[in-house]
Amino acid sequence: MSNFKRYLVTAALPYANGPVHIGHLAGCYLPADIYVRYQRAQKRDIKFIGGSDEHGVPITIRAMKEGVSPQQIVDKYHALIKESFDQMGISFDIYSRTSNKIHHETAAAFFKKLYDDGLFEEKETEQYYDEKTNTFLADRYITGTCPVCGNPNAYGDQCEKCGSSLSPEQLINPRSTLSDAVPVKRKTKHWYFPLQNYEEWLKGWLLEGHTEWKNNVYGQCKSWLDSGLQSRAMTRDSSWGVKVPLPDTEGKVLYVWFDAPIGYISATKELTEQWADYWCKEDTKLVHFIGKDNIVFHCIIFPAMLKAHGGFVLPDNVPANEFLNIEGDKVSTSRNWAVWVHEYIKDFPGCEDVLRYVLCSNAPETKDNDFTWKDFQDRNNSELVSIFGNFVNRAFVLMHKLCGGKVPALHADVLDESGKNLLAEFAITKTKVEEHLDNFKFRDALFEVIDLSRKGNKYMQEQEPWIVAKTLAENPDNQKLIDNCLHICLQLTANLAIMINPFLPNTAKKMLHLMKVVEKMLEWENAGKTKLLSVGYSLRAPELLFRKIENEEIDAQIAKLKAGLVKPEAGSLKPGNTGGEPQTSDIKPQIVYDDFAKLDLRVGTIVAAEKVPKADKLLKLQVDLGFETRTIVSGIAEHFKPEDITGKQVVVVANLAPRKMRGIESNGMILMAEDKAGKLHFINSVDAIDNGSSVS
Repeated sequence: MSNFKRYLVTAALPYANGPVHIGHLAGCYLPADIYVRYQRAQKRDIKFIGGSDEHGVPITIRAMKEGVSPQQIVDKYHALIKESFDQMGISFDIYSRTSNKIHHETAAAFFKKLYDDGLFEEKETEQYYDEKTNTFLADRYITGTCPVCGNPNAYGDQCEKCGSSLSPEQLINPRSTLSDAVPVKRKTKHWYFPLQNYEEWLKGWLLEGHTEWKNNVYGQCKSWLDSGLQSRAMTRDSSWGVKVPLPDTEGKVLYVWFDAPIGYISATKELTEQWADYWCKEDTKLVHFIGKDNIVFHCIIFPAMLKAHGGFVLPDNVPANEFLNIEGDKVSTSRNWAVWVHEYIKDFPGCEDVLRYVLCSNAPETKDNDFTWKDFQDRNNSELVSIFGNFVNRAFVLMHKLCGGKVPALHADVLDESGKNLLAEFAITKTKVEEHLDNFKFRDALFEVIDLSRKGNKYMQEQEPWIVAKTLAENPDNQKLIDNCLHICLQLTANLAIMINPFLPNTAKKMLHLMKVVEKMLEWENAGKTKLLSVGYSLRAPELLFRKIENEEIDAQIAKLKAGLVKPEAGSLKPGNTGGEPQTSDIKPQIVYDDFAKLDLRVGTIVAAEKVPKADKLLKLQVDLGFETRTIVSGIAEHFKPEDITGKQVVVVANLAPRKMRGIESNGMILMAEDKAGKLHFINSVDAIDNGSSVS
């Protein structure tokens, strides 16, 4: 830690085509804010960078559906997202947007530097074109019938009814979403970033140099690198986005995943003239907070871009979280199965810290976790109200009742072992919290703070100052016992304010108000100290830090969630996915055994593979099924090189009706698995199996 002079923290740029939900908060924004507040309390030089990602196909489609301009869409949702973050206490130093002029200039200059250095591959390919609107069509601008499930409104990259990854060439009866015209193929030129040229460097920097990264992050990156990297197009045909800064490139923009992470740089430029200190000096610690769907872009693609450009620091850590489900079902914005942050704030005014507490204590740090309204209620009532809030309230009530409303003295002559032990716990807890926060274990750190208040409750209950007070008439010296108990409890309250501040900032401010102290006390160097409140200092009357949440409120939220649930619209978008990549679809409708029994699944071996001419996503495969060799056309060319998959055993749908693709008759379908990052994987056994074997 001491090797770094300054800290730069980024949180994934939310996609500005919908509001943010609690899954977004739990995934990256809340942990980022906790980390930043902790570093600020340490008085470290730190900048917290955020902003809206305002380019990409989903935004233009949303604009088209609503009959407004893309700018109107991003203006609407940027304002809503920013307000939600502000109300939840996400304390960005700047919350910018990629539609700003400074971002366009920064992203264009970054691209031009790589272009001038000769680092791009210039390729001319054929892509679908809408002759009615004179527009090249991104995959999401093309719909058609899914060859797998028959959904008539599948997209050119994915069927959101059955979840299959597709290419436009696989769609039956493809049509343009802009005009409903049948698209045609036209040549177009784009610039590709050769990720494979940075593969060995990435293996050294990441796989060997960052073994301390979280297992989910390290494992996903290793899987990608082990599978081999390929060139990736960094430009798109579109009128919305950062224009390609080259001559004769009208109608071409930078790929959203090229320009979006550069938004961290442009936002820092917007924030401070000393932006280069944070991005270009080696004694900066750069930390990206993201959800697991963005791991590949932040750990492989963006670092490779920074390395290629030169002069930038690389991320020291990327502590990505897993996903947060809602009431046992994964978040689906298209079905409105989500808890929207702006609606929560309206329904539970003044309870922002309660949501922060629940999301942190149940954070999906190592695996997907589940948010339920009942758990929300239990954690508030049983932990915040009954443990933390109860301890602070009792300390203040008894201090006013038994010590004249002032901080009593500590009498060493009657200080017992339990009092000494509790005083020692202040520094012990501080050390534990530091260790957890430095290692991005926010859930464990929060537990230690709550556990300290639990120990305070136990100590107070054992000392029973209200019982001791009844003996004062007979033994006035027992006031010392009361003083010691409440002195320790009030010093503990001051420590709790400091340690809870990164997690529950509004609560910490309320506690400062009750103690009549300034915010300077929240500096981390004060944590663990046993003399924070001066003896004889008057404190305010007690106020409840948290309120109990009633059953009726929870029932209303569950009813609201279920009432808002909508059936998936065919081909519907899923707004709110940071980065604009499609999210994994929900489970398909239930089938009976007879439906499954119609499939003839066989094991085969790929004996030959080649690219299909003029089709970027298609490979022509020869698959040995034991009893015959089949020609199968598969849309996996962006994931696998032909030479790398020859000899691979695969599972084939052997009785799928033949269909022609790019003039080639395809006789079957290869089954693939798609991970959360969109990476395809073969489905096969560890052991070799005879070709033609049935799969059941």
